[in-house]
Formats: sequence, structure tokens, C-alpha cells
Amino acid sequence: MVIEAQDDATDLQRPIPMRISFLGATRTTTGSMYLIEVNGSRILLECGLFQGRRGESIEKNQKFPFDPSTVEAVILSHAHIDHSGNLPNLCRQGFQGNIYCTFATRDLASIMLTDSAHIQKYDVEFVNKKHAKKGLPPVDPLYSVEEAEKAIRQFVGLNYERPFLVANGVRVTFYDAGHILGSAQVALDVEENGKTFRYLFSGDIGRGDHLILRNPVPVENVDYLQVESTYGNREHETMPNARQEVCDLIQKTIKRGGKVIIPAFSVGRTQTLVYTLHQLYDEGLLPEVPIYVDSPLSVNATEVFRLHPECFNKQTYEYLMTKANPFGMSHLTYIREVEHSMRLNDLKDSAIIISASGMCEGGRIRHHLKNNIGNPDNLILFIGYCAENTLGSLLVSGRKKVNIFGEAQAVYAEVASIDSFSGHADRSELIDYVKRVKGPLKSIFVVHGEEDQSLAFGKTLQDLKPDSDVYVPHRGEYVDLV
Repeated sequence: MVIEAQDDATDLQRPIPMRISFLGATRTTTGSMYLIEVNGSRILLECGLFQGRRGESIEKNQKFPFDPSTVEAVILSHAHIDHSGNLPNLCRQGFQGNIYCTFATRDLASIMLTDSAHIQKYDVEFVNKKHAKKGLPPVDPLYSVEEAEKAIRQFVGLNYERPFLVANGVRVTFYDAGHILGSAQVALDVEENGKTFRYLFSGDIGRGDHLILRNPVPVENVDYLQVESTYGNREHETMPNARQEVCDLIQKTIKRGGKVIIPAFSVGRTQTLVYTLHQLYDEGLLPEVPIYVDSPLSVNATEVFRLHPECFNKQTYEYLMTKANPFGMSHLTYIREVEHSMRLNDLKDSAIIISASGMCEGGRIRHHLKNNIGNPDNLILFIGYCAENTLGSLLVSGRKKVNIFGEAQAVYAEVASIDSFSGHADRSELIDYVKRVKGPLKSIFVVHGEEDQSLAFGKTLQDLKPDSDVYVPHRGEYVDLV
């Protein structure tokens, strides 16, 4: 086993064995991207957007550390933008192969990538108006709607547990990861130089006992494991406690006449939250105040959810088929139009506004924050993870002043955070996941976590699996599986 740094993953003439280069989501949680070189082929595992400091993210997102035209195929674990969001750039810069994923991931990505392009377009227009007033040069979006739509044509959907050949000597199988609709663990069964082995990429692993989705599937015969570590050194609250905490916070805010502003990821988190609110209202625990899901992507994603009940757990499937739509209530309004969204600024009475993005890095949520963050009666409620240096993370950390659209805003609203709704397994759940992975586990690579979380989980795994080599790679490092 060799782990080394490289400046550019362009060495096509190197000798076998299989090499994996860690090019994103290493000691951080965004920009998931890993290049596999095996049997003369190049396979890209994930192609996500970096998020965080604007200048640094733009630089990383615009430039690939390899020639996209040399990649034969992309394998995508799930549709979240930090895993899929840079695919239009990849295609624009020369990638012409298939993008393999599950059917639900294909359907979600088709709306998420075009939504990402629309958000970039509108955000750039807004920023450029500010720049023009200040005499600053205009900026361009990362990619256009047309480029996003073109990338979607290269998607190929497959079912769970149906092996398929992706390149010479490389067969891939998707296993349910229980993270979001269609999320998958990616098992690569490799034959090279007369030897065979299985490399498992966990993708993002769900907590299990999800309100809507099935549990992650245990995978067998694994020789090498690449595992996420978003919550590698943290524990979540239990869901029953989180449910009660949400109820208490909303009740308190409504009683003082305030609004509840909830930044939520459009895919997965919004649907789980809506279903939770549905249950609380059904049980008479919350008053019937208006609820608005203000995100075209959330509206479209919820429709996709209804198209894929095969991903639901037994309880949600039966609720959908025998009782009611888990994602609909009489006082719930889904908003697509900008004009309707803008009318929410004029609301005088209490309401719940759920809007994307969950990290407050784009979309309509920033407008709602700008209009409501200065009122101490209001509540800004975070129900998921916020990567370091994002606007969401700054608010959760207790900042009293933040920049929104380039302007300083004082924070007077109450800010609360509940991480139990997270789609990511916590430390104990990740340990249980690794214990359920069967096979030699010669090496384990810890990715997709801020540095402190990844390093702590790496140490935990080394203690748990003393016969395995555990690595926490830096961005740009590679490993040869000798």
C-alpha cells in the first residue's frame, strides 16, 4: 500500500495496480470526487461542488485536476449537490461517458442540477447589480441551465443489487445507503493482473430507522472500504427527543407571534420535516398556522419522492397507500413562483417557512433570512449539518453579524440547531455500519468529514479494526492498491 501526494492526476502511463486519487471531500465535507485508474481505464467516483469560502470554492469548482475527456465513466452515489453538482462542468470540459446511478438518483439529479444552474443565474444577476453600483466587474455563473440539461442526458439509471460492467474488469453494484431517496453504497468488484478484490465506497450513510427510508444494507466480501465521517466524533439526539424539541421551539415562537424560518435541504430533509410536522398536527400538538415550503426544488423533489415508493420503509409505504399523502396538509403550501415567494415578506402573523438551501449558501432562504433575522420574535431553526465557513455554520456558531448578499446583517432572531434530523449516521451508527461490513478490510480510507471528525473517526476505526490499515487522506493524495 502506497499513499502519496500528487500535483496532477494525469499519469496515464503508470503501471498497474489500481490507483485511487482523493480529489475532494477529504478532511472536509464538500466537493466529493475520487478518481479511480484501473486496467487502463479512468472512472470518476462522484463529482460534487465545493462549498464554503467563495473565492476558494470558485477556483476548485472551475478547474479539474485531470483531463475530463480521459474519464470513461462516472459513478454517482446520490444526488446531493456536494456529490453531483459539478457534473455539468465535467461534461462541458470534455467528459462524454455515462453517469451511472440509481433510478431515484437520476430523477432527483435531473431537477437538482437544473435548479443549481437557475440559482447561480439569479444569484449572479443579484450580485452583479450590487457590483455595478460599486464599480466592480461582473461575475459569471459556474454553468448554465442548458449545460446542466445536457449533462442529464448522460445519466444511466440502475436498480439496487443489479451488478453491471462499467469498465474493463470493473463490475459495480449499488446497495441501499439509507441516506436520501436513491442513495447508494458503491461496491466495485475488480479483476486486474489475475487477482480480484472488492472496493466499497460507503457514499453517505443514513442513520437507520429513518422516518421514510429503509435501513442501510450490509455489504459482504469487502477488501477495501472508503467510508464517510461527517459525524465521526459526534452523537445525535434520538429522533423522539428531536421531534419534541421541534414541537417546543415552534410552540414558543408562535406564542410570541414570531415566524419560524427553517433552512432545509430540498431533498430528504424537507420531506422528513414536513412528514414530522404532519404527525405533530395530526396529534394536536401544534396549532394550525400556515406552512410554506418555498423552494421550486423542494416542490419537484417531493413529487419525485411520490414516484419512488420502492425506496420507502414499510411504515411510510403503508401510510402513503392506506391513509394520506405524508407530504401534504390543508394548511401547507408549496411555492414555485418568485412572486408568491416575495409575498411572504409581507406576512404579519406567525408562519413556518421552509426554504433551501440547508447551509444557506444559495436560493431563497437567504432572502428570508435577510428579511427576518433582525426580529427577536422570530426563530431560525437549523435541522441539518452546515459545512465549515458556510453562512449556516456562522449563524449556528452564534455570530451576531453576518453578510447576506454582501451586506452586513445584525442577528437578533433566536437561532437554534437540531442535528437529529440529519441524514448522516453519527459516530456510534458509523461504528455499527463498519462492524456490519464483512470481509478482510485490508485498508480503510476515511473521507467526507471536517478534519477533526475524520481524524477522530480514523483513530476509532484503527482501535476497532487493528488488523486494517486506516488512512485519512489529504486532498490530492493517492493510493495504489498493491
